[in-house]
Amino acid sequence: MSLDLAIIGGTGLYNFPGLEKMEKRTVETPYGPASDAITLGELGGKRVAFLARHASGHSIPPHRINYRANVWALHSLGATRVLGVNAVGGIRADMGPRAIAVPDQIIDYTHGRLTSFCDADGVKVEHIDFTEPYSAGLRSAVLAAAQRAGIAVVDGGCYGATQGPRLETRAEIARMRRDGCDLVGMTGMPEAALARELKLGYACLAVVANWAAGCPQGNAAPEISLPEIFAHLEAATAKIPPIVSALLS
Repeated sequence: MSLDLAIIGGTGLYNFPGLEKMEKRTVETPYGPASDAITLGELGGKRVAFLARHASGHSIPPHRINYRANVWALHSLGATRVLGVNAVGGIRADMGPRAIAVPDQIIDYTHGRLTSFCDADGVKVEHIDFTEPYSAGLRSAVLAAAQRAGIAVVDGGCYGATQGPRLETRAEIARMRRDGCDLVGMTGMPEAALARELKLGYACLAVVANWAAGCPQGNAAPEISLPEIFAHLEAATAKIPPIVSALLS
């Protein structure tokens, strides 16, 4: 089987609208089960796979996602390009709620996750080049697709990947800002690195759900409201299908 695109949906994106000729596929992997059954279908005549990162009922927290199984399952179905959709908090002034960014760098603050396919007895260790964590070709294609779809996205930015599932403290976000992070999320790693190990093209559409703690621009913000987060996510996530359709066309 060959796929034109695989999509991993984050918080707020548990199925992909517009898919036709759909079927569900449960994939056995050497690393255990993926987060959910994978939906295979067609969009504009192109073959697409969709996987809900947190499962369809959002039952898997970020630190317990089986990232290795997810990426391996999509690869085994013929994926060569993977688009991760990730809900994030905005740190930089132009990355406020409902913005969409296509980051080009990552800082990994997670711990205790299984981060490599090499982490198994008898497997050859590979030291991947991760200088540029996202695939330049797919990033460029996503940016061009957003332009064709008439949807504004922010080109570039550094994604800070935290452990979760709790949100961050104001001091932690201040540190991340000093480190150069523009966005904060809980699922960007090790997904990107695992895709690189399997030589998959990988890019991220970061959907901003809220200002990170103490933002914007370092000022103390009111307590983060979960109802507001979900309202922002719903509005921003609605912009993802037109971008994907333009990408496939």
